[in-house]
Amino acid sequence: MGTKGRQIVGMDVDELLGLLNQAFADEWLAYYQYWLGAKIVKGPMKDAVASELLLHATEELAHADLLALRIIQLGGTPLISPAEWLKHTHCGYDAPTDPFVKQILAQNIKGEQCAIDVYQKLLQIVKDKDPVTYNIALTILQQEVEHEEDLQSLDEDLDSLMMRTR
Repeated sequence: MGTKGRQIVGMDVDELLGLLNQAFADEWLAYYQYWLGAKIVKGPMKDAVASELLLHATEELAHADLLALRIIQLGGTPLISPAEWLKHTHCGYDAPTDPFVKQILAQNIKGEQCAIDVYQKLLQIVKDKDPVTYNIALTILQQEVEHEEDLQSLDEDLDSLMMRTR
């Protein structure tokens, strides 16, 4: 733990660690949801959707890594078990019980919209209090916005395809 790095945080560090661990839990669950969805997705455009989901899974895992490193810098410990992730998540885990491509996309769009809300709130909380966490949250937020757009574009393409085949 960096003593000076912890001192520059202008808010309760334990509160911040709690928020970071919640985001960490969200990222791990998002990673798994994307990864599993990519494996089981069925229907039109499934290859394009699976490819996008795997790319997003990789990026969610990178987000979890950024958050874990920040938690450790602040003297905390990242949540260490999937049961803890489920207990502390903001966005939850939406099991892909229906592998149809339209449903998989809808679940993941919903997850991205929740993540966007989470990081917007985190940015507001740490603004002018913790520039390091602010920059991490901003980087992740930018990618979550891109993810939402990517998934919504695929969903629109799927709708167009389905309209043409009717």
